[in-house]
Formats: sequence, structure tokens, C-alpha cells
Amino acid sequence: MRLTIRRLFRIALLLVGAWLALSVLVVFVLRFVPPWTSAVMMEDRLSAMMDGDTSFHFRHRWVAWDDVSPYVGIAMVAGEDQKFPFHHGFDVDAIQDAIDAADEGKRLRGASTISQQVAKNLFLWNGRSFVRKGLEAWYTVLIEALWPKRRILEVYMNSVELGDGIYGVGAASEVYFHTTPNRLNATQAAQLAAVLPNPQRFRVDAPSAYVQRRVAWILQQMGQLGGPAYLERPAPVRGRVR
Repeated sequence: MRLTIRRLFRIALLLVGAWLALSVLVVFVLRFVPPWTSAVMMEDRLSAMMDGDTSFHFRHRWVAWDDVSPYVGIAMVAGEDQKFPFHHGFDVDAIQDAIDAADEGKRLRGASTISQQVAKNLFLWNGRSFVRKGLEAWYTVLIEALWPKRRILEVYMNSVELGDGIYGVGAASEVYFHTTPNRLNATQAAQLAAVLPNPQRFRVDAPSAYVQRRVAWILQQMGQLGGPAYLERPAPVRGRVR
């Protein structure tokens, strides 16, 4: 009996070790290879198929960093994660603020960074379980360790959901503005960023009063941060956003 338990324990350790090694390898490869899909995209497509949702039309097109307007990156950083160039994947202050708000009985608010959202979008499923959050933290650490900041933002811009069945700036620029990503102006970039992180509730093509106010706020923040040049500022510890 004792021998069997030891054998099972060793097998479990080998399986965990193999999974850890595989996850490191996959994240490293994706530093150089464009992800052709993501876990969230696959989950949404499968859900639509199982529900028989004929109105769901999947749209996604990878666009390289140099082919995207510089306004898109700064708009998403301004709206979602202003400390992105400087943190190591986790915004400790935002997490503490969210905990304090929850303790006071206020509405629960998110504190996910862009790095965490990339980890979730690429590798995980939707949900709030401790297991998923733990895996999200692991992949966030890997992404921050193995990718430069510019790559993280590039993958985010290409994988984030921006409407029903619309993923990434490549598809969104065509659907909403009938143009290419490199031609998006500051206002259009802010419009895309304004519907995050809830593109199912808020719409780019039919903006509510709230979304319009958020667009104006993001444009203001983009200016105060210094525009696209903000993403090239030297970070205190990590060096430049490459």
C-alpha cells in the first residue's frame, strides 16, 4: 500500500513537472509566433455552436505591432492599465483598493492588469474560481518574465474581445470604421478602448452616454500621459518598453 502511494505521488509530481515545463515552452514560443487563436475565442465559438446561435459571426485577424496605429496601444493602456509599462504583471495598489472596497461593502471592481488579461484570454476560461485565478497568476508571471512589454501589448490588442464575435484591433477596425488598423485616429482608438472590459454590454458602433463620457476621459488621459511616447518611457526597474 505504501509503495503504491509513493508511486502515485511520483507520477503526480512527474505530471505536474511536465505541465510546468510545457507551459513555459508554449509561452516562450508565443513570444515570437502569433497566436492563431485563444482560449476565450475557442470557448465563445464552441458556446455559440452548442447554443445554435446562428447570429454569431467570428472575426479575427492578427496585425503586427508596426501595422497598428500608435494611438491604439496608449488608448488601451490609458483606459485599462496606466501602470502597465512599470509593473511586473500585478498592480498591487489596485488590488488593495479592490479589497478595501469589498470590505466596505462596495461593488466589486476588477484589478486585472493587461498582462493578467492576456494570460486569461490566451490560456484560460471565463470564471472566478481560485483554480483559474491561480493559473492566471502563473501565466502572468511567465508572460512578464519571457515577453517584452511591447509583445504583451501587441498580443492584447490582437486577442481582446471588442464586440460580439469581434476579436482584436484588426477585425474591429474593419467592422466599425471600415479602415485598416494603421489608419485609426486617437478618437477611434479611444472608442475601442472605451468598451473594455465589457464589450458585450457596451458597444463601439452604438455608444451609450456612459461610453461617450469614457471616450472623452480616455482621450484626456492619453494626453496627460504624453501620448504614444508614454509607452517608450524608461521604467524604474525593467528598462524601456521594447
